[in-house]
Amino acid sequence: MEIRNIAIIAHVDHGKTTLVDKLLKSSHTFRENQVVQERVLDSNDLERERGITILAKNTAIVYRDTKINILDTPGHADFSGEVERIMKMVDGVVLVVDAYEGTMPQTRFVLKKAFEAHLKPIVVINKIDKSSARPLEVLDEVLELFIDLGFDEEDLNFPVCYASAMNNTCSMSADISTQQEGMGLLLDLIIKEIPSPNRDITGSLQLQPALLDYTDFVGRIGIGKIARGTIHAGEVVSCCRLDGSVKTFRIQKLFGFLGLDRIEVAEASAGDIVAFAGLADVSVGETICNVGKEEPLEKIHISEPTVQMTFGINTSPFCGKDGKFVTASKIEERLFREVQKDVSLRVQRIENKEEWIVSGRGELHLGILIETMRREGYEFEVSRPQVIMKTIDGVLSEPYEYCQIDVPSESAGSVIEMMGNRKGIMENMANTETQTRLIYTIPSRGLIGFNTDFMTLTRGYGILNHNFSEYRPVENVSVSERLAGVLVSMAQGQSTAYSIGALEDRGTMFIAPGEEIYEGMIVGEANKDLDLAVNVVKAKQQTNTRSSNKDMTVVLKTPKKFSLEECLEYINEDELVEITPSHIRLRKKILDMVERKKFDAKMRNLKENEE
Repeated sequence: MEIRNIAIIAHVDHGKTTLVDKLLKSSHTFRENQVVQERVLDSNDLERERGITILAKNTAIVYRDTKINILDTPGHADFSGEVERIMKMVDGVVLVVDAYEGTMPQTRFVLKKAFEAHLKPIVVINKIDKSSARPLEVLDEVLELFIDLGFDEEDLNFPVCYASAMNNTCSMSADISTQQEGMGLLLDLIIKEIPSPNRDITGSLQLQPALLDYTDFVGRIGIGKIARGTIHAGEVVSCCRLDGSVKTFRIQKLFGFLGLDRIEVAEASAGDIVAFAGLADVSVGETICNVGKEEPLEKIHISEPTVQMTFGINTSPFCGKDGKFVTASKIEERLFREVQKDVSLRVQRIENKEEWIVSGRGELHLGILIETMRREGYEFEVSRPQVIMKTIDGVLSEPYEYCQIDVPSESAGSVIEMMGNRKGIMENMANTETQTRLIYTIPSRGLIGFNTDFMTLTRGYGILNHNFSEYRPVENVSVSERLAGVLVSMAQGQSTAYSIGALEDRGTMFIAPGEEIYEGMIVGEANKDLDLAVNVVKAKQQTNTRSSNKDMTVVLKTPKKFSLEECLEYINEDELVEITPSHIRLRKKILDMVERKKFDAKMRNLKENEE
């Protein structure tokens, strides 16, 4: 049977996963009466809730006697490490571009990776059914991007398909009236244009895992394309390690893919994408060979993390009230289990502390891990994200991001001022009748805590896209933290409407009456730039003439609520986010009010002496 290996790549929300749905449907992979949910490959709850792909997924279909292995990749910059590795497993890419939005920062990133891997591209202009679609203009943008990235002249004659993945239609013309039911035309195009993999079945084995998975039954699983030879279940093979050593092991399980299923197989040959178990510490980029015929393939580059946070056990007075897993051993076990399948993640235990430095590709990358652990019943606390500095050629350097901002024109001035305060360097500015597009290069630390202010400034109409660009020397400038102070509880107990009502003129409250509060917990944002200690558990005194039931008649403003990512962006260096299955609380690192004031005074004195 002929084989084609392709990756679906695109900017976030341009329709990759929906397109894969329709390819599966058009190949009759599912039974006629089978109930299949939308975005079927986004199997993770968080992926479905947020409408994003977090982990690369592989599936396979059989169409016209050809097996097509399809890899659905993430579109968000924080998960771009998945895209880089997948390029080693495929022979061509399907680049999906929104017919209205056109080329975006992540479109550039994923296409650049395809170019570096010398992969054959097919372009799909998606969402052609939108009333605002501008397919021919978007095609020109794609062509400009190809030229900009240095594609050869012959590559500029890339095949183009116009589709509406949501409606399951496609055609070879930008005219919407030519759209045909199903994705048959696109599948035919894939078989015609994408080269079949090199199928040297008789040579010695070479298999390089590019993705990892993990199950409690067989442990760590390597997933990759067989570059040469044949592999058998139960066979003893060699693993050429990244450090140059060689280790022999037995293939306990060997799996192929069809539709949504991972199918156990007895053997597989060159060109096939397979999953295997048997080596507990197999890593991305190692090479599986026949014993005595070790020929390692070129190592796969894995991008280094750019952001880190400190995870620690929950030290609040409410520790253990909510979660199932609260001890250091349970948290450490879970973090290191995550490293087994996420090679972009790093975890390091802090010596003599029940804390870990967890490093990832961005705030969303770490935020997804935190939310996953929270839902699994873990209880812990995390610090503000920080960028990871590097010393390059003896110079301290920091990560910079390529940033594209689309805002209503009336908000552009305010956004430009805010980007300037965060040390952003404007590269380009373009105006339409109502919108302004700003292109910036900005230190990654300048984007920490940026999104909340940005959405407020643009009243929710701004669109921010960014991805890692390069490391540059650190400039001796500070990127500001949150300027506003916070309201910090000075007592433990249950919050009352009476005390909250009395404090509303001091700032914006984050809590409602009846919530359990402890000393050192952040309960609101102050109107001033100083932190204020407040009592939110104080009840109204009862007298002969007045009853405390009067408390119930107080009309309060709706408290401000934060998502997990907003909490991580909001906190300053001296604050933490407490994570439990049912609550996300903001708190000071030092809970005791007196001890906190002593520490703050000490830090102020040190700062003054340095100046």
